Amino acid sequence: MPEPSRLDQLHFLRRCLLQQVAKVDDWIRQEEERKAAEARRTPPPVPDWAIEMSLTGTPQRLHVGGCGLGGTQARTKPLTRDQALRALSEGVEACGICRPDVALGWLE
Repeated sequence: MPEPSRLDQLHFLRRCLLQQVAKVDDWIRQEEERKAAEARRTPPPVPDWAIEMSLTGTPQRLHVGGCGLGGTQARTKPLTRDQALRALSEGVEACGICRPDVALGWLE
């Protein structure tokens, strides 16, 4: 049986490499699907402070992050400490249950 030509060997190598690339592509697809599923399962982190918005979109009440009275996630907006203090200074009502004003040191 004659030796395969250099061209035949290169074609064989190409087929092998394409199979490896297809395998890597499959691993990438599986990892992307795994990460997407994980992202759907993992809830976003609870913010330190949240502001409850009215149906018209105006600030209604300030809450400590995770307060159950903050309304739906669609109606709350996470805030930084500085933003929460600014909201209090602008007259946004503090939740009477979780008392973000006390937690922020606004009231003693």
